[in-house]
Amino acid sequence: MTGVRVLDLSRVLAGPYCSMMLADLGAEVIKVERPDGGDDTRGWGPPWVGGQAHYFLSINRNKKSVALNLKDESGRRVAQDLAKQSDVVLENFRPGTVERLGMSYEELKERNPGLVYCSISGFGQDGPYRDRPAYDAILQGMGGLMGITGPEGSEPIRVGVAVADIGAGMQAAFSITAALFERQRSDRGQYIDVSMMDVQVSWMTYMAHYYFASGKLPPRTASAHPSIVPYQAFPVADGWLNVTVGNDALWGRFAPLVGIDPEDARYRTNSDRIENREELVKRISGVMQKRTRDEWTKILREHGIPCGPIYDLADIFRDEQVHHREMVQQVNHSVEGDIDVLGVPVQFSRTPGGIREAPPLLGEHTAEVLDEMGYTGEQITALADRGVVTFPGADG
Repeated sequence: MTGVRVLDLSRVLAGPYCSMMLADLGAEVIKVERPDGGDDTRGWGPPWVGGQAHYFLSINRNKKSVALNLKDESGRRVAQDLAKQSDVVLENFRPGTVERLGMSYEELKERNPGLVYCSISGFGQDGPYRDRPAYDAILQGMGGLMGITGPEGSEPIRVGVAVADIGAGMQAAFSITAALFERQRSDRGQYIDVSMMDVQVSWMTYMAHYYFASGKLPPRTASAHPSIVPYQAFPVADGWLNVTVGNDALWGRFAPLVGIDPEDARYRTNSDRIENREELVKRISGVMQKRTRDEWTKILREHGIPCGPIYDLADIFRDEQVHHREMVQQVNHSVEGDIDVLGVPVQFSRTPGGIREAPPLLGEHTAEVLDEMGYTGEQITALADRGVVTFPGADG
């Protein structure tokens, strides 16, 4: 995406995750932040890396930070000028906010007809829930995810990372890329409306179709699969191991390893195994607990049975495959020195993404970006003196 400029007005997680994906693939991302503290996540600690919040560091690499007061008329003019020179504008304010700031798509496209403008919100830009505030937990609940997660009879369980935000950010990045591709043919930009709830509902996929097909709610089965048995985490002597017997051929190889006749009529087909899930899982669990995770992993892999350990974060970052794929990298931060960051999860043969820059300090690139836009040193200083912009050393 080299040559694409993204004006990122977003904050917290969904929008910044989207712009990080675009930045990793080569786009120039200019992140606009409030001069008085910046993105909320700059204060979301502990833990801290020196003076930097771990949360902010996790989703803001490869970006330039411009600290700009959008509530000030001069600040809005700077932002509007930036939008005129950008390919993409990204925002995740509540619906209606960008209109009040003079930064709506309708206003900006008059000066930049090729602009791709993406709004991420909890419920979308229209509909009865348009103005409701939304956080990840609310959307995981209303989008269906918490209703199918966890064991039967348990309290609703939220997925441990903010997948409603991250999923919306990923969908936004995909949609922006598609719109830029279409623009090459039409020379026209367009508006993209991403709803976190829509994305979560779309993730229901086969669970939704289970309901469409049967009229019944899919069961909550903890780590198990509602339509494949055995397909879940089993306790072993020293922890847990996921075992996924995804078809009857695999069952024929797996069953003897746990002391079961693969031709037993109760378990011969997947449908049989679903019908007799409870007793089968109990039998398998009793056998699995007699050996360690490593012992079972060796046995199952020798017989071609898909399996994998349940990792904690320490396990993940010791894993040889994770290191081989460079999913942990170091980048030099302007204040904190070398810091660990997650790698880029997609590899390209010709135009690979990469981690070029550490997450920026608040306003670290304000003067640089304004200078590139044609502002003189005196104009930048005057804006800083009025609090419209800020940058490191601006008060000195």
